[in-house]
Amino acid sequence: MGIEKNLANLGIVTTCLDKVLNWSRKNSLWPMTFGLACCALEMMVTVSARHDIARFGAEVYRGSPRQADLLIVPGTLTKKMLPMVLRLYEQMPEPKWVIAYGNCACTGGVFRTYNVVQGIDQYIPVDVYMAGCPPKPESLLTAIMMLRDKIDKESLKNRG
Repeated sequence: MGIEKNLANLGIVTTCLDKVLNWSRKNSLWPMTFGLACCALEMMVTVSARHDIARFGAEVYRGSPRQADLLIVPGTLTKKMLPMVLRLYEQMPEPKWVIAYGNCACTGGVFRTYNVVQGIDQYIPVDVYMAGCPPKPESLLTAIMMLRDKIDKESLKNRG
C-alpha cells in the first residue's frame, strides 16, 4: 500500500513529469511548411482529409521555424540549399525533431553528384528515416507514429 493508492482514493492523480511532457509533445507536433522536391507533394497530400493527420495532432503546418518543432526534409537537398536548411533548423526552438522523408533526403537517392547532399544526417541529427521515391502519404503517417513512439520514451535527464 503506497502513497499513490491513498492519493487515488482522494481523487488525486500522480505521474512523472516526463510522462506528462512526452504525452503533450507527442500529441501536438508542429511541422514546418518546407518542401524541396517531389516528396513535398506527397507530404502535402498527407494533410488532406483522406489521410487525417489531425488524429496525431500534427495538422497545422507552421510557416515560421520559431513556431515549429518538427522539420520534415522532403526530397533532394542540394548543397546550394543546405545553408538555408541549417539556418531553419537552428532557428527552431528545443525540443525539435527531424524526419528525413524520401530516399534523396536519407542518402542522396539516385543523385550521386557533387552538388547533392548524400544524406541530411551528415549535417543535422535525424530522428526518423523514411525511405521511398517518393514515399506515399501513409509513409509520412508511419514516420510520425515512429516519432511519437520515440518522444514517448524520451526523458528530461537525457535532453541536453
